[in-house]
Amino acid sequence: MTMEPLAVPGLSSPVAAPATLGALVREVAQALAMVGIVTPGTEARDLVAAVMDRPRFWPTLHATALVDAQTLRQVQVATRRRVAGAPFAYAVGQASFRFLNLLVDERVLIPRPETERLVELVLSKPQAHSGGVAADIGTGSGAIALALAAEGHFQRVIATDVSLDALTVAELNRQGAAASLRARVEFRVGSVLAPLAGEMVDVLVANPPYIAYEEMASLPPLVRYWEPAQALCCAHHGLEVTESIVAGASQALRPGGLLALEVDSRRAGVVARMVTSTGAFGEAHVIADYSGRERFVMATRHATD
Repeated sequence: MTMEPLAVPGLSSPVAAPATLGALVREVAQALAMVGIVTPGTEARDLVAAVMDRPRFWPTLHATALVDAQTLRQVQVATRRRVAGAPFAYAVGQASFRFLNLLVDERVLIPRPETERLVELVLSKPQAHSGGVAADIGTGSGAIALALAAEGHFQRVIATDVSLDALTVAELNRQGAAASLRARVEFRVGSVLAPLAGEMVDVLVANPPYIAYEEMASLPPLVRYWEPAQALCCAHHGLEVTESIVAGASQALRPGGLLALEVDSRRAGVVARMVTSTGAFGEAHVIADYSGRERFVMATRHATD
């Protein structure tokens, strides 16, 4: 079986093209090791598996399987991107989120495990099983909206973003997840709550930008140099977008509706007090993520005004 070489920037010369999955993983691991990847063997296996859309141990269990030309080319591209410094998810062009496999690139944030916890918390509430409407503000890749549409019991899920580029990615993910969606998903462009004008929803969920501009330099390089700053940072010490959502939430939520926010762990208490101060909600609860950091603020709009 003849294949083109695995030419990766940073290597002194192209390496000979492997004919089997096991050999391909070893060649990718060598390329990753040369740029200082800490666990090159594991990451090489995961990279090849992701490109093939297979479970992560597939290349190990099928090490003697022959590699087709298309797979080789895709692995080459992903390896070059990773060697150039791209986060793993951007290099392979996808990321897992709960039960979904999402397309991701530099137009959207890479979904985080803590955001999976936000979806889990929303799904534990009765408002997620009422057959009503949910809204996801700042949807990015569509991760939250599509997970709610797949796992909740909503009639509609409205997903908004100020970025048309992000909504392009989200729409591709909606198409990819179409078979698993219970609810109709609508994407709308606009800032914060503006796209919800005229709507009343049962659940309002958001993972807004919450890093202060002055904190950007402290972010890991994989985040700071690759992920979209507009989705990470905002003014007012990282609270500007959250303030806007909280200020308008009672106008978009039906009585008894749920507000669920992901926030910076350093400012969770501030956001909870902000929600309480509106007078439109019951007690605002601060909830920890899987690592014990205060990460979420949830509150229910008063049943009567």
